[in-house]
This record gives sequence, structure tokens and C-alpha cells, in this order.
Amino acid sequence: MLKNDYYTYRVTWSVEDNEYVGLCSEFPSLSWLAADQDSALSGIRQLVAEAVEDMQLNNEEIPEPIATKKFSGHFMVRIPPELHRELVLQATESGISLNRLACDRLCRSH
Repeated sequence: MLKNDYYTYRVTWSVEDNEYVGLCSEFPSLSWLAADQDSALSGIRQLVAEAVEDMQLNNEEIPEPIATKKFSGHFMVRIPPELHRELVLQATESGISLNRLACDRLCRSH
């Protein structure tokens, strides 16, 4: 296993495989099937550790764990001009900024 394993793991049921599947967000091409959840998690963690070791040996860039990344809180979204106009109108009529309207909408869907 990795000494400091800060990667993002998830275990879910796979109807298709009729087993639990362990996944890692930072390594989307990897997965591990197992009969129980604990084994699926253990398996994917070991597989990621092996992948990281292999990447280190080959001087490949290793994904940074999402948990340790610094986020600015800014991101750009492109939308159709008509939707942009509609959202600006809604924000103006509500007496808030477009940024606040978008943030409120995103928070509600979270």
C-alpha cells in the first residue's frame, strides 16, 4: 500500500458483474471486483499503489490526490447567450449578482 494514501476511493455494487467494484477517482481506468465491499476497497487501493510504483519507475506524472489539491473557487462555464441573458434578468430581478444566482443554483443541486 501507499505510505500516504490520500486518493479518493468508492465502492459500489456492479449489477453487470454481480460483485462489488472498487474505484479510484484519480485513476479512472482502474477498478477492482470482489465479492465483498472490504475486499473491493483493499483491492483497488493495492492496484493504485502498484500503478503509482510503476509510474514512478517510468518517470511518469503521478496524479495529485483531489483531497490535497488547492482550489481557487473559480471556474468558467460557457452557456448559450440566450441563457446568459435569462440568468442576468433573474439575478437582477432578485436583487443579487449573477455569480450569487449561479452559486445558489449549484448549491441546491448538490
